[in-house]
Amino acid sequence: MTTASLDPSGAVAAPTAPPGADPETKRRARREGWKRRLPLMPAFIFVVIMTQLPFLATIFISFSNWTAFSGNKGFAGLDNFKTVFQDSDARSAVITTIELTVLVVLISLVFGIGIALLLDRTFRGRGIVRTMMIAPFLIVPEAAALVWKHALFNVQSGLFNGLITQFYNWFGLKNPPQPDWITSHPLGTIVTALVWQWTPFMMLIMLAGLQGRPMDIIEAAQVDGANTWQIFTKMTLPHMRRYIELAGLLGAIYIVQNFEYVYTITSGGQNTANLPYYIQQTFFAGTGEYGVASAAGVVVVIGTIIIATFALRTVLSVLKEES
Repeated sequence: MTTASLDPSGAVAAPTAPPGADPETKRRARREGWKRRLPLMPAFIFVVIMTQLPFLATIFISFSNWTAFSGNKGFAGLDNFKTVFQDSDARSAVITTIELTVLVVLISLVFGIGIALLLDRTFRGRGIVRTMMIAPFLIVPEAAALVWKHALFNVQSGLFNGLITQFYNWFGLKNPPQPDWITSHPLGTIVTALVWQWTPFMMLIMLAGLQGRPMDIIEAAQVDGANTWQIFTKMTLPHMRRYIELAGLLGAIYIVQNFEYVYTITSGGQNTANLPYYIQQTFFAGTGEYGVASAAGVVVVIGTIIIATFALRTVLSVLKEES
């Protein structure tokens, strides 16, 4: 006799033999388990081929002395990793990556919470407004970066400088300033564009958390005389803590790997090159140091895995709390 258990999501898990069962019962339970797993094997094999084999190849190349011109000259040990950590450009890319990730995540979270609080209210056309607010997150990053670079930040024809000129014309002022936003604030332009695209993502998670609040407790607090600020700080924020952690971790995973905005807006100039851009330049430009570029890629993957581990734990804790 075999038994089937329920996993945390409620699905029926593979049958298991009861303790002390005879060998034949255990074999039958294993066969039943493999029959249930078999339909998933093609997808599993596809994922392994498309993700794990290239990563294993990257690890192998990271320990080799391989360049575009000389080919593979053999085992390099940890020399490529030492080069990554000792290279001033690599260190600058690490610092830029941290700055970019922290700024974008924090600002997007603040805006996401604020917009979610507004959209959590009931008003006419709320569904349309929510759909419009999500739209920036659905735009291809390369296209969004091009729009910000040429349609908004451009010195001659950009919207921002056009608004400054129009403002000066309204008040009869002369010689309006025409700042070169990308040259004057290179990192700020990238942060602004990324915040614009990632705020809807943060808003969605915050909105999901707000809609899961225990409204009966909040209504009781209002009856007892609690004002809006007290309810927000004492009840809403503690409830939203796990959702804020989840949004921050998931956002950090993607922003750490951001390449499109850096490449499109500044081309890595003026100390805006992050690790993905550094890897691209090391791999394709200069001497084509495949080993060094692969070592830098492994470092990025390890950092992403660490962040993803915390994100997964947060997701599981949220699901457990909801259940």
